[in-house]
Amino acid sequence: MILLETQNIIKRYAAHTALDDVSITVPEGIIYGMLGPNGAGKTSLIRIINQITGPDEGKVFFKGEKLQQKHISQIGYLPEERGLYKKMKVGEQLLYLAQLKGLNKAEAMEKLKDWFIKFDIKPWWDKTIDDLSKGMAQKIQFVATVMHEPKLIILDEPFTGFDPINANLIKDEIIELKRKGCTIIFSTHRMESVEELCDHIVMINQSKKVLDGSKKEIKEKFKTNTFKVISENKIENLSQSFSIESSNVIDDNFVESQIKLISGTTNQLLKELINQSEIKSFSENVPSMNEIFIKVVGDSSIK
Repeated sequence: MILLETQNIIKRYAAHTALDDVSITVPEGIIYGMLGPNGAGKTSLIRIINQITGPDEGKVFFKGEKLQQKHISQIGYLPEERGLYKKMKVGEQLLYLAQLKGLNKAEAMEKLKDWFIKFDIKPWWDKTIDDLSKGMAQKIQFVATVMHEPKLIILDEPFTGFDPINANLIKDEIIELKRKGCTIIFSTHRMESVEELCDHIVMINQSKKVLDGSKKEIKEKFKTNTFKVISENKIENLSQSFSIESSNVIDDNFVESQIKLISGTTNQLLKELINQSEIKSFSENVPSMNEIFIKVVGDSSIK
């Protein structure tokens, strides 16, 4: 089922067009990566989804209904620019925010108790945000985003300010939220997190959508049909179905070759290789999300 859909969104600020005919479809229960360079339009789209601003043209639908104020309680938003009240005590602040999201005080206390135990932050209840480090404050903001169990969670650079241990803690919570049925829009520049977490990816560049699909589909699209082969001897004289792109001696005098499939199959290539040398390693060159990001942004910027 589709949880969120935007149709032909256009957003202008004076002479600048921040979003130009952007349509996305976000199914329920997935982690949906929203990628793009700085200034591409991602934050403008996120603000429209959160009803902070409205589109100049186009429509937004939440669970099949046109987006309305009543849907705010079903959305949790962690902005890149954190926004906690620095002089307010942590516990009071979270109770206040929980009640803004529709929980009564008793419900909020019960949920917050669970989160404070899970994150091992019980001593922080009576501290102010000013008393906390950046990473500690990030944990509080994350709890504020998800404590009311929203249907849609929007995370904009959620790992900023975290050390590796706490980043891993938040990553595990994101995976757990998905397991419980939450839908997550995940905006980040950390491509390793995209590789690890995202099911579907949309990329925005220069106000336009330039890439959209499942992570598997996108990786298939950008594959070059080349394979890395490590062998005892140099690979030579393959049939015309294959092309040896490069060949270099590496550690222990093994040879690393890059071989491109032109018309043959993987099994045919393996057969020809085995007839020539002992094969130590054989792997397909699958592009990383970082490589895809650089290629797509570079190509779309040239146009």
